[in-house]
Amino acid sequence: MATIAATAARRAASLARISSSATPAQPANLIPRRGLSGAADHHGPPKVNCWTDPMSPSKWKEEHFVIVSLSGWGLLFYGGYKFFTGGKGKKEEKLVEAAH
Repeated sequence: MATIAATAARRAASLARISSSATPAQPANLIPRRGLSGAADHHGPPKVNCWTDPMSPSKWKEEHFVIVSLSGWGLLFYGGYKFFTGGKGKKEEKLVEAAH
């Protein structure tokens, strides 16, 4: 939000300078600046999908690594919960069957 306001203020200031100056505007002032445009440059080896090379997580894309990691931790916690609580869902089934 702050960057949008800063960009708008910068454009308004440059338009005010262009319209108020008696000399013709220089072409360099009309070219928009591209802040942080180097984000698309890749450094290092290209990243791959997790199913392309499942045995080397260091080559995975960041999004895939996060999804697989969170899924693994979730399964670990859920499995631990079911193991240590003894699967209490089975007792409810027996109560329902006994009522009929």
